[in-house]
Amino acid sequence: MHGLEPSEDQRLLLEGVRRAAVQKIAPRAAQTDAQGRYDWEVTSLLWDLGLLSIMLPEEFGGWPQQTCHTLCLCVEEIAKVCASSALNLIIQAVGSFPLVHAGSPGQKARFLPRISQDRQLMGYLVTEPGAGSDVAAITTKAQRRGGSYVLEGRKVFATNGGVAGLYSVLAKTGPKEFSFFVVERGRPGLHIGKVEDKCGFRGSNTAEVILEGVEVPAENLLGQPGDGFLIAMADFDMSRPAVAALALGIAEGALEHTLRYANQRRTFGRALLDHQAISFMLADAAMNIEAGRGLMARAALTRDQGQRNTQLSSMAKCFCSDMAMAVTTDMVQILGGYGYIKDFPLERMFRDAKLTQIFEGANQIQRSIIAREIKKGIGAKS
Repeated sequence: MHGLEPSEDQRLLLEGVRRAAVQKIAPRAAQTDAQGRYDWEVTSLLWDLGLLSIMLPEEFGGWPQQTCHTLCLCVEEIAKVCASSALNLIIQAVGSFPLVHAGSPGQKARFLPRISQDRQLMGYLVTEPGAGSDVAAITTKAQRRGGSYVLEGRKVFATNGGVAGLYSVLAKTGPKEFSFFVVERGRPGLHIGKVEDKCGFRGSNTAEVILEGVEVPAENLLGQPGDGFLIAMADFDMSRPAVAALALGIAEGALEHTLRYANQRRTFGRALLDHQAISFMLADAAMNIEAGRGLMARAALTRDQGQRNTQLSSMAKCFCSDMAMAVTTDMVQILGGYGYIKDFPLERMFRDAKLTQIFEGANQIQRSIIAREIKKGIGAKS
């Protein structure tokens, strides 16, 4: 066994995740997508499996092996059958990251039980109408007033925005100073705006969250004023391998379904699988999935070993999401008309794959980060 493969503990965990995904999540995926609704029953199942607290400290209900690699493996397994359900794991980890890694012991004792025991979902409020991949362009403000901060702004494309009980909110606390706050759903002035009607990931809740004079105690500030930007960047180093795993799972699910179809479908007297033009498309898909799996695992494991993984995480996210878009496109092509209708899951996987190229930093941003890191490496060697 090489270092990129799951450990024995991870394999045992994945057996249960795989069984739940196939038996309980897959049968609901098409209907959830068609209705464009958030599936609370799947969320309850994910809580029961312990997957929505997987990245919390063990003393607050997290897994003993609180690793990015474990998160990625679980995301990948669920994404094979339903990407919307798999995204739940990522946003829960992303939303709780500022609290887990920058929160004081008192803040953790106050808020983390609301996640692990009360089963509250997390929202991550960073993106704004004029600030997506460019995090530094956010305009939401948090002004100090005595023992409180008052938040004013508008956040968009917030995953779990309309269903979360707690939010990690990035706001400006100075001209060039960004800070994270924990904000509870019931705070006066916090309103849920438009719930987006999306092309893909239709079972995931994506909403606008409006902050109008939302007052929170100063104790809800995570870390020191000005720590927010670095917290957000560190969060990306965890979330981007997970998005790579999400894309990887979508591609694997598409390939598995297509292989079954191509083995049964006969054209010109033989199985579709036996036509060279088709078999080469399948071979390319399998090859690129395997390459993506190695890159995803290396990015996650590098982070778990306490090493800087910024370049690897961007590479993994960019490669796997581009690969998933290419693979699902080819798999739709192989099924022909059947790939384009909703009776088969390929068109859903095709639509879901597209978002993985966009969120957690569009792939153009990932290439810019990779180029920057390469240049740094050249400078270090000269």
